[in-house]
Amino acid sequence: MGIIDKIRGEFIDIIEWTDDSRDTIVYRFPRYENEIKMNAKLTVRESQAAVFVNEGQVADSFAPGMYTLETRNMPILSTLKGWKYGFNSPFKAEVYFVSTRQFTDLKWGTQNPVIVRDAEFGMVRLRAFGAYSLRVTDPAALLKELAGTDPQFRTEEVQEYLRQLIVGKLAPA
Repeated sequence: MGIIDKIRGEFIDIIEWTDDSRDTIVYRFPRYENEIKMNAKLTVRESQAAVFVNEGQVADSFAPGMYTLETRNMPILSTLKGWKYGFNSPFKAEVYFVSTRQFTDLKWGTQNPVIVRDAEFGMVRLRAFGAYSLRVTDPAALLKELAGTDPQFRTEEVQEYLRQLIVGKLAPA
């Protein structure tokens, strides 16, 4: 943390994200000390949604477009008023970008054979595998239930969970 970062943190933000990976589901915008300033401009692109977390709670979800965010962090003033907090504002705000595009070609399969009893063949050992795709439909719920405060939530982090769900439904079927 340098003095330049502190000074740069006093300006009004332009918040946007362009995804250069093919597997990032959630990305937290990196803002110095999570102090997004009043009237920050938020740009949400097609195939994205943004979740605004203000003072620890989900405040709003945004579809593609341009928005102005309202926080209690006034440029320079909130830092000066935060003298008792080490000149850091106590009013934390974060923006999480959620990719709403379809993530394809995710694999699943049984690690061990599933044993099934059959009247004609006796004990049968079955294996199964396949591919699936996923898409986020409720960004705020994903953030609350699965991603949490992870700064970069990727498909590999949810793949094992989904594989276990699919394989778990296979045995009773």
